[in-house]
Formats: sequence, structure tokens, C-alpha cells
Amino acid sequence: MTEISERAVVRRLNDRFGFGPAPGDLEASVDVTVRRLLGPAKDAAAEAVPAPTGLQPPDVAKKKDDKDAKKAANKQRAAQERKLTMWWLDRMVVSRTAGERLTWFWHGHFATSNQKVRNAAWMLAQNQTQRNLALGRFGDLAQSMIVDTAMIRWLDGQKNRKGSPNENLGREFMELFTLGIGHYQEADVAQGARCLTGWVLRKDVATFERKRFDTGSKTVLGKTGDFDAKGFARLALAQPASAGFVIGRLWFRLVSATPPDAATVARLTTAYGVNRDVKSLLTAMVAEAAFKDPASSLVKEPVEWAVGLLRALRLRPSKLEEKEQTKLLAGLRGMGQLPFRPPSVGGWPAGASWLTTSAGVTRLQLAQQLARKADLSTVDNATDRVSAVGALLGVDNWTARTRSALAGVKDPAQLTAVAACAPEYVVSG
Repeated sequence: MTEISERAVVRRLNDRFGFGPAPGDLEASVDVTVRRLLGPAKDAAAEAVPAPTGLQPPDVAKKKDDKDAKKAANKQRAAQERKLTMWWLDRMVVSRTAGERLTWFWHGHFATSNQKVRNAAWMLAQNQTQRNLALGRFGDLAQSMIVDTAMIRWLDGQKNRKGSPNENLGREFMELFTLGIGHYQEADVAQGARCLTGWVLRKDVATFERKRFDTGSKTVLGKTGDFDAKGFARLALAQPASAGFVIGRLWFRLVSATPPDAATVARLTTAYGVNRDVKSLLTAMVAEAAFKDPASSLVKEPVEWAVGLLRALRLRPSKLEEKEQTKLLAGLRGMGQLPFRPPSVGGWPAGASWLTTSAGVTRLQLAQQLARKADLSTVDNATDRVSAVGALLGVDNWTARTRSALAGVKDPAQLTAVAACAPEYVVSG
């Protein structure tokens, strides 16, 4: 099997485990890049972006017909969500390790939308939990998510009571988060719902109230006992299918749309280990031949594309003018992907789903907007502007067709925008 060049591997590492290369990143070796992305426990650059404050739920109107109060509350919620989203985009742009990229992955895996949660503080708390555990043990993350306040609200966990089960959280936890379709029975869903009773939503956090918990023997996934929420999570994680499922989800988003063969899964399962170590698993994925296979290209998700472009242009989302921030968020929404707003519990689509005509138009408009705000002197002053814009964006080689198209664009901002929409940049090759 042919392999891509070392420089191309470095670019792929920055695309898959980060949000694209920052200026100078492509000059590093593969080993140095892996150490930067997967070595540090904390990302100093991202941690320097202060977390948003004042994310308090608005007072709910006491009267159902108080339209003005409801309108004001909705406006307050929208402002808080916008503040939260801009903060996360800032973190993504400045991030230097894989931690932020994996936080983004887990957000799509344990997909939770503020459209229903309607509480920016709860979404922030979930986001911080996913970040703190992003590269650690998957079991710790899964057990945290099953009792997470935003997740409980999202999947109606607070409605799950003794004698009146709600199966949403238990079903999705097995089907979408830990095992996959075909690895549990309907009886497991029903009994799993009993394990998840007792959780209620108060103003600040989800709280366990034992008097609401369905005590007694439960048989779930072949085991019998008086299991609670975390016990239920442990049962799912202990299933042989769990490791392969999680490995497959990470592989699909970070390595290749082609599933790994049995031998590869076996090697990756060994790296994942009994501790379900995500960082060890990612390190092993990089070592697989498929990671260097030219065929293992992935279409960038809109957020990945936009954050990578902001990084290349040295633009911070929060530093843009308010109207420009609004356009940025509108552009992401127009392309179909906005942080804290996954379309369903299944998360966002992948691949060609992002290459629609309408998304392409929105992508170009957003690229034009951002390029007009950037310092493009290195492109403007270059003898070979097409190569210069490639260096700016971290693209080594343009196809003859793309180079010919770019050569006809004279304005540096327009050239940069068109280049950012070329296949060589939209696709992580």
C-alpha cells in the first residue's frame, strides 16, 4: 500500500486530532506532532481562555400568558448560549493539543442540544466534564454522562420514575453511546430504565433522591442485582461489543470512513485495554497503516473547517465585531452545524452530507467574510500567490485544475476565500 508523505501525515494529524495546523506546525516531524497533540495533560493555550460567567437560568414567567416575560427570558437564554458558543470557538482556535478536538468528538457522540435543555450553565458543565475526561478512561466519561444534568434533561431522565418508566436514556445509552444496535434486548431497556430512576432536576443540578429510586432485583445484559445508574453503565461497558463500538466510532470520525478489519480492531482493542484508555487508543490509531493511506480522506465538518480557517487567518472569534460574530454563527448554522445544537441524539452526519450545494454557497460566503478581516500581506506580496495561499492554509499541493482556477483570482481576499473552499482544503487528505 502506498503512503502519503511525512508532511502530509503531519497535516492529517493536525486536521484529525486538532483543528488544522497553525502557522509553522507543518514543519514539525510526525513524532513531535504526536507528542504535542497527545502528550500534555492540559492545553495551556486553551485554558487561558476564561470560561464564561453569568450563565444563570432566566426567571420563568409565573403567568402562562405573560408574553413579554417569556420573550425576555428567551432573549436572555439566546444571549447566554451565544456567549457559551463563542467561548468554545475561541478555545478551539487557540488549542494546541488533542483535548479540545476530542471534546468536540464527545459532544457529537454524547450529543446533547440546548434547543431542549435551554440552560447554558448545564451545557457548560457537560462540556467541561467531557473536556476533563476526553483523553482518559472511557468508562469514567460514560458513567459521568449517564448522570449528567444536561443529558438527563435532554433524554427525559427526570421523567423516569418507579412504576412509570421512561426508557429514552437507557435505550440511547446502549444503542448510541456504548454498544450499538443488536447488542441488547428490549428487556434490557425496560430493566435499564429501572436502574436510572431516582434522578430529578432542581434549579442548579440533577439530584438523586433515593425515595424515587426503583429498588429491587433487576436483570440487565445477563446480570442480576439491585443496579443503579452507574451500575447500569458498568454493565454496558463490560459487554464484549462495547470496545469495538467505541473504537469504530472514533475510527470513523478520525481515521477513515472505511471500517477497520478484524486484525486492526484486535490491535486497537489491546491498546484500548481493560482501562478503556482513549489516549492509548488514539496513539495506536496513528500507528496503523490506514492512517497513512491516501484513501483515508475525510470531509471536514463545518465547525472543523471554520475553526481551521480562523486559525490559519489568525482570527479570534470573540475579537470579531458583534455583527461579524453574528455572521459567523449564521454561517455555521447555514452549513448545518452549530456547537451545542446537534440535530438529534445521534449527533451530526459525516462525509458527503456536508458537500451540498447550499452548504457550499454558505461556506464561500463565510470564507469571504473571514478573509476580508485577515492580514493577507504574505499572499498579496508573494510572487506566486497560489502557492502562498496554500502555505497560509496548510495545503502543500494543488491539483492542476485547482491551481488553474486559483490563478485567475487576483484579489487576495477572494483568492483566500476560494482556496478555502477548494477540495484540497475542505477535505482532510
